[in-house]
Amino acid sequence: MILQTTLQAIAYPRIIAHRCGGALAPENTLAGMRIAARMGCRGVEFDVALTADGVPILMHDDTLERTTNGTGFVASKTMAEITRLDAGGKYHHAFAVEPAPTFQAALRTCDELGLWANVEIKPTPGTEAETGRVVAALVAAHSANNQPSTILLSSFSALALQHALHAAPRIPRALLTETIPADWREQLNACSASALHTAAAGITTEHIAPLCRSGIPLACYTVNNRATATLLFAAGVHAIFTDRMDLWTPEEMQGLVPLRT
Repeated sequence: MILQTTLQAIAYPRIIAHRCGGALAPENTLAGMRIAARMGCRGVEFDVALTADGVPILMHDDTLERTTNGTGFVASKTMAEITRLDAGGKYHHAFAVEPAPTFQAALRTCDELGLWANVEIKPTPGTEAETGRVVAALVAAHSANNQPSTILLSSFSALALQHALHAAPRIPRALLTETIPADWREQLNACSASALHTAAAGITTEHIAPLCRSGIPLACYTVNNRATATLLFAAGVHAIFTDRMDLWTPEEMQGLVPLRT
């Protein structure tokens, strides 16, 4: 049985900006959050990894080269070293000197902008347990006075989610997968997750129906087509992650779908 009794209630925004700003801003930056908010998007998703000195920071890759002007492994650099890097110039010169933000800065910005946040725990190899524990502990402290919670934890790592459970048992958790596994119920139980996030590619109504009938919330990534989104919502999907917030009006992005826990 999925552990549900200690979880805070939460609602999914139907349209969630992938990696903060989708295709409209450099990924995993505060600039992306601000653009998402200006577009009328009410929810953002971003990735959190640990630096060499154990500070959670927004970063998707294990290495720095793709998104910043730095080089090397994220886990080998301190927070001070990474936050001095330019995380925006490779996207467009207009975002030059945009820093890679700390997780705490991202949480503060979400509060300021009124954004719901899907925090993906993105451990570098060998740091699954520590990353899950550190990220969840910060979320628990941040959410202590927020009812209902506006933060959801997710990860591809069951181990990270298990340690997140121990650090923050009341914060909702979602398991990330590349497809809907045949044993989805067992996998959710193993990490005490109450929702599943999976790739939209290749998904069918037959895949979706058992989850919807069970009451398990399902969100799909990365959906950059309105027609696909419409079909997914009609089939019972709760939310989508998108790079193309510009495909929806602010009014369309306001709707909230309750997450039953």
